[in-house]
Amino acid sequence: MFVKQFFNTTLRQTVRNSSTIFGLSSGFGKCGVAVIRVSGSASRAIIDKKTRLKSFPEPRRAVLTKIFHGQTNAMIDRGLLLWFPGPQSFTGEDTIEFHVHGGTAIVSAMYDSLATFPDTRIAEPGEFTKRAFYAGKMDLTEVEGLADLIHAETEAQRKQALRQANGQLSCFYNDLRTQLVQAIASIEAYIDFAEDQDVDDNVLSVAVQNIEGVIGQLKAHLNDNRRGERLRNGVRTAIVGAPNVGKSSLINLLSQRNVSIVTSIAGTTRDIVESHYDIGGYPVILGDTAGLREGTEDVVESEGIARARAYVESADLLLLVVDASRVETVDRMDTYLREYMETLGLDADMMSRALVVLNKCDLLTSGTREQLTAHNHSFSFLSCQTQSGLPELLERLKTRLVQLCGDPSVESPTISQERHRYHLKQCLACLERFRDYFHEAGASNRDLAIVTHHLRNAVRCIGKITGTVETEEILDVIFSTFCIGK
Repeated sequence: MFVKQFFNTTLRQTVRNSSTIFGLSSGFGKCGVAVIRVSGSASRAIIDKKTRLKSFPEPRRAVLTKIFHGQTNAMIDRGLLLWFPGPQSFTGEDTIEFHVHGGTAIVSAMYDSLATFPDTRIAEPGEFTKRAFYAGKMDLTEVEGLADLIHAETEAQRKQALRQANGQLSCFYNDLRTQLVQAIASIEAYIDFAEDQDVDDNVLSVAVQNIEGVIGQLKAHLNDNRRGERLRNGVRTAIVGAPNVGKSSLINLLSQRNVSIVTSIAGTTRDIVESHYDIGGYPVILGDTAGLREGTEDVVESEGIARARAYVESADLLLLVVDASRVETVDRMDTYLREYMETLGLDADMMSRALVVLNKCDLLTSGTREQLTAHNHSFSFLSCQTQSGLPELLERLKTRLVQLCGDPSVESPTISQERHRYHLKQCLACLERFRDYFHEAGASNRDLAIVTHHLRNAVRCIGKITGTVETEEILDVIFSTFCIGK
């Protein structure tokens, strides 16, 4: 594995000689089956002491056995035992999985029993995965993908996390790194052997050309409109409009529960009310905002309107709700929308992020609705009262979400972490400094040591993403997001 080439022997030895750890890898609480994982050098002794098997179990084969307390020899439960000898295990160490009944008393007894073995302790959050990382089983992008996979709540999030956990993003970054390392090797070979005939004179131009290709790949990767991050964190969607147009009714309808208070009194919603929702497999954070209007003397409502405008500025998508009953003709609709946007303070950029929802369409005459439909197909007709038009609105929303987040099942892996984006920008800056210096300095004044310095910094930036540069602060933040048994 790529990571194995870079972690020093001392660090490896420290991890190899560390304590044996155990933890609950299944969900907490009463359940049918609880999976307790054990990893470390004491695993073989634990099997011998806690079971009465006549022969040692075969690797990766479930064995039904009685499980005893390691100290009192009292029977705890009858369950399955799986043995994963290192290095062919998740952590790279000797590993056991006990599949026992999920009662609280049984799990507690298992913990009490395992703690009696010398140098054996309960695992810290994420420690199993951390040991897998140190053993070279996965790099940091795969670790983060695994964490996202565990926390995925929608189908699209699952697909994106699975691709990252399987190493597709890692392969892309490792390929970039390989190209940079090859360029450094070529330039250093030119420095050391320029006077020999074994090194071609065009080796520098070829290296520069390859770096230009890496710069192009990085720019294309960064120019993703933050699709991966939106998909991972949720598409922030603001429901905006004038007072009493049905914004709170809309969030209640989409959420299928009473999230916001609905009354006939204008200005009922004062603060941002958020609700998380799954639309077509995409995560959406719906935000009900205060009705936008000018001239209110209510201090609390004024603060709510200010917060609403700030929320709209940061939103990825807007649902602009219009009271359809106030629209009489097609010509009036165009004028009304223009005046409506001006009143709400929405500029052209905000409107490009908006879906127009004509609420209370049940109050429209059939003739007016037909005229509006023929005039503009981008409107979504909806009645929060009767739920008419809801399927069509959801379909339009899904189409827009695909545009904002992409399709993780067919597209190349995208950036899903702000940490990745930061280091990639730093890498790009180093490569651009390399390119600018190489072209501006001229052949006679060019210091190739400075050239390779920029390239080495670029390599380090990628290493901070994949974990080939040891930065404990980064590791602690990443692994702390895991639960105890992972």
